[in-house]
Amino acid sequence: MRPTTGKAPREGKRHVLRWIAVGAVVILAAGTLAAYLKYRAVYDSITRVTVPGSELGQRPTDYSTASENILVYGDDSRKGLDKHEQVLLHTGNDQTDNTDTIMIVHLSPGHHAVTVMSIPRDTMVPMYQCDSGPGYPGQLANPNSYVQINALLQAGGPGCLWKTVEQQTGIYISHFIGIGMLGFVKVVNDLGGVNVCVPYTVNDPVSGLSLPSGENHISGVQALAFWRTREDIGNGSDLERIQRDQFMSAQVVKGVLSSGLLSNPFRLLSVVTDAAAAMTTDGGMSVSDLVGIAESLRNVSSKDVQFITAPNQAWPPNPNRVQFAQPQAGEVFSAIAHDVTVPKVKVAPSATPSSGGAQVLTTSPSNVKVKILNGSGKPNIANQAATGLTGRGFDVTGTGNAASFAYTNSVIEYASTADMAAVNTLKKQLTNVTDLRDSTLPPGTVELILGSDFTGLVPQNSPVTASATPSTSSTQSSATQSGSPTASGSASPSASGSAVANLAQSNGGITAAASCASDSSAFSGPLSP
Repeated sequence: MRPTTGKAPREGKRHVLRWIAVGAVVILAAGTLAAYLKYRAVYDSITRVTVPGSELGQRPTDYSTASENILVYGDDSRKGLDKHEQVLLHTGNDQTDNTDTIMIVHLSPGHHAVTVMSIPRDTMVPMYQCDSGPGYPGQLANPNSYVQINALLQAGGPGCLWKTVEQQTGIYISHFIGIGMLGFVKVVNDLGGVNVCVPYTVNDPVSGLSLPSGENHISGVQALAFWRTREDIGNGSDLERIQRDQFMSAQVVKGVLSSGLLSNPFRLLSVVTDAAAAMTTDGGMSVSDLVGIAESLRNVSSKDVQFITAPNQAWPPNPNRVQFAQPQAGEVFSAIAHDVTVPKVKVAPSATPSSGGAQVLTTSPSNVKVKILNGSGKPNIANQAATGLTGRGFDVTGTGNAASFAYTNSVIEYASTADMAAVNTLKKQLTNVTDLRDSTLPPGTVELILGSDFTGLVPQNSPVTASATPSTSSTQSSATQSGSPTASGSASPSASGSAVANLAQSNGGITAAASCASDSSAFSGPLSP
């Protein structure tokens, strides 16, 4: 009989432990597989469009491979919406496939800073060769003809929009993401809504936006209405709509970052699941790309997320359309492409920056025809301002009294966006001044109505000036539109990963830390109550 050694129980325990270990591995593997399948199912619900490199033509150089640029657009197609959803969302049944929103999202190296540049939907661009595809006819190249940029999706699909944006900006686009209207509504609802501010009661029958004055917490349907509201608010322009949308986006970003959504995989998966069904991406964007972007942004703060509009000006053949304003637009595009800082506009403490977003176009004072009106009743202020502006080279066409003496702040009234160069030039001479579009005015002449707080022009030794602001300790300057560095410095990527962090301050944009009340300036105009 073999003596008892006492080893059997220990071996039995090890046997049990092995089975527990195996079971744990199986459970973990099953959980990982389930998570993978869930992500896979979400990814498979995304519409992916393969865009051959040959279709994009001669692409821009990828100057900053450590950063990433993603083209994001909002698709206003009603396809897939049933009649109930069309009524609920106030969309109608228009079956055209245009882009209400076009943005380039620039992720600085390490994704520690984000710059979102909006491209106005009314921007006129040359016609490039675009191939045909399912649901769109394609487009023949015609460098002497122009097309509104929001029509490119209908003409040549996402590839046509991608190609045109790259060719016009010189920015290398890594991927594109398009999202439909219903997906936007679901995502806002998943996030718990968003705060917006309106300076007066809004009731827009076109978009369905109905809000009392003040700060409002709105859900997805009203958020979509807010995003789309244009014709019956403020001055009715797409540029003001972009400003309102940027402020709402800032509030969304603040909500996402403060809620910890990006560090909660279950909530994040819920949001992505709803977005995916209404999302279109390029075929090269993988599920790991999408998840990686979301995960890498979890440590970004709201002040590191900023929104700007591509500098623009009225398009000469039609002032209701715009074109990129040069050289300002070229400097911004090149800064994003190279991930470097552009010249920062330093505003003197006594001066007020333009409320026109990224509209920084100015002109010579001699080109500005201005009529000066007394809006406060204070004696001789119109003549005082006329003498001062004439001495600075402005063409003063006359003086007089305004229809009312109730003005507190001064106001510059103008006829159309074609007059914005004159408006911005005149604004630099004044403090506490706003601009207001009045289509009844004769084009080419602006009216300056002086309020009771007017005490004189801004001293000439305190102008608005532009100077280069380096983003690192090394000397660095703006790059030209073509993407080459200027003679005064070299364009090199920032080691800090936040090289374009001054774009918002430089070009009239905002950061995601902006106050909700800042919405108010984007509601002013002749359509205001």
